[in-house]
Amino acid sequence: MDFTLTETHKMIQETARKFAQDELAESADIRDEKELFPYEQIKKLGKLGFMGMMVPEKYNGAELDTLSYVIAMEEISKVDASVGVIMSVNNSLVCYGINLYGTEFQKEKYLKKLSTGEYLGAFALSEPEAGSDATNQRTTATLDGDNYILNGTKNWITNGSTADIIIVMATTDSSKGSHGITAFIVEKNYPGFSVGKKERKLGIRSSDTVSISFQDMKVPIENRIGDEGFGFKYAMKALDGGRIGIAAQALGIAQACLDASLKYSKERKAYEKPISELQAIQFKLAKMATEIEAARLLVYQAANLKDNGLKFSKQAAMAKLYASKISVNAALEAIQIHGGYGYIREYNVERYLRDAKITEIYEGTSEIQHIVIARDLIKN
Repeated sequence: MDFTLTETHKMIQETARKFAQDELAESADIRDEKELFPYEQIKKLGKLGFMGMMVPEKYNGAELDTLSYVIAMEEISKVDASVGVIMSVNNSLVCYGINLYGTEFQKEKYLKKLSTGEYLGAFALSEPEAGSDATNQRTTATLDGDNYILNGTKNWITNGSTADIIIVMATTDSSKGSHGITAFIVEKNYPGFSVGKKERKLGIRSSDTVSISFQDMKVPIENRIGDEGFGFKYAMKALDGGRIGIAAQALGIAQACLDASLKYSKERKAYEKPISELQAIQFKLAKMATEIEAARLLVYQAANLKDNGLKFSKQAAMAKLYASKISVNAALEAIQIHGGYGYIREYNVERYLRDAKITEIYEGTSEIQHIVIARDLIKN
């Protein structure tokens, strides 16, 4: 596969890099410390076309390929992984699914506004008793005339309190297991919608993560995505693409760790010379750089397969599994290279470690990625 970047890819990379430095870098630590949602920055990302990167121009999207998306995700996440995950959810889990499976009515009403950042989307699959086992859905949707009546609770919802619309998975026929799960577009202003407490998190603290509940909420039948029973397939397809986005996020964090370590090691002196001249430090840097490059190739491969309409589930799982692992490792090494300074908030590497850890957990834990990869290997 040829992963040579085109002029368009380079332009996207430079635009994302400049935005991250100009709009995110100065406030990232403050927003992390105070858990402040980046409202203004997300609106600006939308105006740049980064909130609907793979959406057709017909629906106000940038109509770019997945490789452009992961390049932008890496650059944004290098500076602020919180903004990275907000961008990832909107692009991968919401816009992608509506564009692929939504009706023309849904695209006109919702996708156009999601693509520009006028609307922000969230994706609600996880429940108190349905994490890795996503088939164990307790949220129900019962057809009543022209509406479905939605009842239940979702948790760990990124963008849950800030989103304008939420893609919700609910059981419409419990006797059919995963084939009885249906997907709906829910507006936050529908009566019966409520937001629970905001979670206090280790990392990605500038993004909001909440539980949301539905009590006798009426959802118009035209807001159903696909037929009844299509919801689980929708969720799995969306998560395949989402894993590429999270892998790119992890890649960005890892690259930030290497960049910070290189800079610090050239400035910090020990025994009258920069510590970058010490073999122990050089070996750490070399290992980090090699692992990051390997992760980048896995991410690009998954994006390339997706762009060419080929199966990419296994490759997306591999990319997320590996990129998330090396992201945590890179952050640990960055702290070690920085010594005591790496342990304090004045330097960003402690934030990188806190942000990196979640990439091994959300949108499918590392253990789930092993299962996805193994099943594909055995089946084929």
